[in-house]
Amino acid sequence: MIRALTGYSTRHPWKVIALWVVLGVVLSALTPTLIARVTQHQTGDFLPRSYDSAAALHIAQEQFGVDPDATTVTMLVARSDGKALGAADETRVEAEAAKLAQRRVIMPREEDVPQFLVPDRSQTPRIAPAMMAPDRSFELLSVQLTGNPSDKGVQGVYRAFRDAAQVQFSEAGMRTGFTGSLAETVDTTDAHETAATVGSALVMGLIVLLNVLVFRSVLAALLPLLAVAVIGGVAAGAVAGAAMLTGRDLDAGTPGLISVVLLGIGVDYLLFLLFRFREHLRDRPEQSAREAAEQVSGRVGTAITSAALTIVAAFATLGLATFGQFRSLGPAIAVAVLVMLLGSLTLLPALLAAAGRKMFWPSRTLRHKPGEGRAARFAVLVTRRPLMMLMASVALLAALAAGLTGIRMDYGRGDSGDRTAAAVTAAEISRTLPAGVSDPTSVFVTTTDGGTLTTAGLDGLSRALTQVDGVGKVAPTVLNEDRRAARIDLYPTADPQSQEARDLASGPIRATVAQHTPARTTAHVGGTAAIFADVSTAVDRDLKIVFPVAAALIALILLLLLRSLLAPVVLMLSVGLGFAATLGAATLLFQHTLGKPGVNFTLPLVLFLFVVALGTDYNILIADRIREEMQRPGPARDAVARAVRHTTPAIATAGLALAGSFATLATTPGSEQVAFAMALGIMLSALVLSLVLVPAVAALLGRAIWWPVRPQPTAGGPPQHRATTPAPEPDQVTAY
Repeated sequence: MIRALTGYSTRHPWKVIALWVVLGVVLSALTPTLIARVTQHQTGDFLPRSYDSAAALHIAQEQFGVDPDATTVTMLVARSDGKALGAADETRVEAEAAKLAQRRVIMPREEDVPQFLVPDRSQTPRIAPAMMAPDRSFELLSVQLTGNPSDKGVQGVYRAFRDAAQVQFSEAGMRTGFTGSLAETVDTTDAHETAATVGSALVMGLIVLLNVLVFRSVLAALLPLLAVAVIGGVAAGAVAGAAMLTGRDLDAGTPGLISVVLLGIGVDYLLFLLFRFREHLRDRPEQSAREAAEQVSGRVGTAITSAALTIVAAFATLGLATFGQFRSLGPAIAVAVLVMLLGSLTLLPALLAAAGRKMFWPSRTLRHKPGEGRAARFAVLVTRRPLMMLMASVALLAALAAGLTGIRMDYGRGDSGDRTAAAVTAAEISRTLPAGVSDPTSVFVTTTDGGTLTTAGLDGLSRALTQVDGVGKVAPTVLNEDRRAARIDLYPTADPQSQEARDLASGPIRATVAQHTPARTTAHVGGTAAIFADVSTAVDRDLKIVFPVAAALIALILLLLLRSLLAPVVLMLSVGLGFAATLGAATLLFQHTLGKPGVNFTLPLVLFLFVVALGTDYNILIADRIREEMQRPGPARDAVARAVRHTTPAIATAGLALAGSFATLATTPGSEQVAFAMALGIMLSALVLSLVLVPAVAALLGRAIWWPVRPQPTAGGPPQHRATTPAPEPDQVTAY
C-alpha cells in the first residue's frame, strides 16, 4: 500500500501536485467558515450531564432561557469627575443603555477577504442593569453578545460596541470600563498581536535558515513550508468536515494547536525524505532522480507511516476521555495527522520526483561525499563510550524529573501577566463588590414532584448560603415562568478563576446546598468555579485511563514495526523518562520558581501524548536505521555508528524545526507553559533520547536488542542496497 502510493506519486508527480494544490486552495478558503460552525467556548458543555455543574448548566439553558452561545460582558459606568452617581445619573445611564440596546452593531470586515467566506456576526446586544456599587461610585451593566469569544468576527463586534459605548457615555460626561472573558480575550489578543506576528515570522525564518544551512539550496529551504501549507489547508478542512459529520464540537484552541502540530510534523517528514534522498543520489549518481525518489519514498515511507500512526493511536485514546474537550481534541488531531501522512506519501514524493537533482540547486554537494564531520565524530563518541553516554543522559533526565516533587494542577484559564484594561476594570469592581459579581456561582433548584416553588420556601437555603464563609453576597431568588425552577446567584469574595473559588464551590457551597435543599426538590451548583472544579475531577479520571491505553497502543505499533520484544521496551522506557523530565522541568520553572499556582491541568495529558508520540517518531527513525545497518556485515557497534552518523543531521534539524513551531504558542495568551514544555520535550526527545540514549543502549546490547528475532548480516546489506551498489565500508564517511 505504502509503496503503491509513493510509486504512483513519483511516476505521475505533476498530477499529484496539481490535485493537492487545488484541494489546498479550496479547503483553505472554506475552513474559517467551517471551523466557526464547529467550535464552542462553554467549558461546561464539555462535561457529561452526570457532573453537578453540567446539570446546572442544562437547567439554566432549559428553564431560564440561557443562550449556550451567549457571551456576557460586564460594563462599568461611572462619572468622569469621580463623584458618586445620583438619581439623575442613574436615569442618564438607563437612557444611554437603552439607545445602545436598540443599535445593531455591524461586524467589521477585512477588505481582502471575500464576504461569503466569513460568517456575519453583526447583532444587536442585549443590555440589562446588573448592580450598583455600595458607595455609588459606579453602576454595572450586563451586555450579552452571541458567539464564540475566539471568533474574530465576534471580537470585531465587541470592539465596535465597546468603542461606540465609550464615545456615547463620554458625551454624557461618563466613563466606561469592560470586563469578562470576551473583553479579556480581546484585550490580550490586541496586546500580543505584534508578538504573535513576529513569533510566526521568526519560526518560518528559523525553518528556512536551517534548511539553507543544511542543504544550501533554495528549493529545499522553501518547499517544506509550501508543501506543509498546502497539506495543512486540506487537513484543517478535513478536521472541520469530520466534526460537522460527527456532531462533535471543537474547543476554540484546537485549530491553532493543530496548525502548529501539522507544521512541525510536516516539516519533520519532509526533512526525513530530503536527507535520505540526498544520501541516495550521492551513492548512486548514475540513477535517474525519479527512480531514486521512488525507492527513497518507499523506504522512508514505512518509517513515516509508523511514526504517524503512533500519533494517531495516542490521540485516538482521547476518545475514552469523559471530558469533552479532550474527547474532541483526540479525533481532530488524528484526522489532521492522517491527512499529513497521506500528503507525506503522495505530495512530498511527487515534489522529489518533479524537482529531481534540482531540489538541491545551487549546492554542488551531490557531486561528492563530504569528509568526516561533526555527525561522524558524535557517532564515534556515542558508540565508543556507550555506558558513559547512557549514564549521562539518564542523569540529566532524572534531574529534571525530580522537579515533579509537589506538583499541583492549575485549573484556571491561564494568566497572560498583562495589566489589560479588562483586568483594571475587574480590579476596580472588586474594591467595592465581591470579586465574583461579574461571574457568580449559581444554585439551581427544581421540583421533583411537578409542584411549584416559592421564594419563601427557599428562604432557608438562601439564608444558609449567606452564612458560608467566602460568599460575599447572595442575590434574591429568581423563579422561572412555570415556577418549577429557581436560581440563587452567589457572589464569592474570591476571584472566580482561582483555586479558592473552586474549592468553595465544590466544598462548602455544595455541602450547604445538600444539607438545606427543601424536600421534593433537587439542587445543582453551577458557574465557572463549579465547572472547573468538576473538570479537575474529570481530568484526574481521564489521566488514569488514557495514559496506559495510549502507551499500550504505541508499544503495539513499535512491536509490529521493529519485529522485536526488547527494542519497543527500550524505546517506551526512554520516551517515558523524557515525559517525566519535561513535566518536571515545567513544574520546576512555573510552579517552584515563578510561583504559579501549579501547571496547567491540560499539560500532563497533552504533553504525554505529544512527547511520547512525537518523540517516538525520532526513535522510530533511528531504530529503523540501526536495524537496517545491522543487516550489513560487520560489528554491531559500527552499524550503530553509521546509523547515528546518517540520521543525526535529519533528527537534529527536524527537532529544532518542530521545537520552534511549538515555541510560537508562547505568543498565545495562557499557552506559555504548553509552549515551553512542548519545545523542551521535543528537544530532549530528538537530541538526548534518539541520538544518545537509544543508540547507546543499542551499542551496549548489539544485535541482541532485536531479541528474539535478531537481524542477520547478509552479503551486500539490505535488499534495497544490494540491487544497486555495495554498502560502504565501516570507516567510509557518508555524513550529511
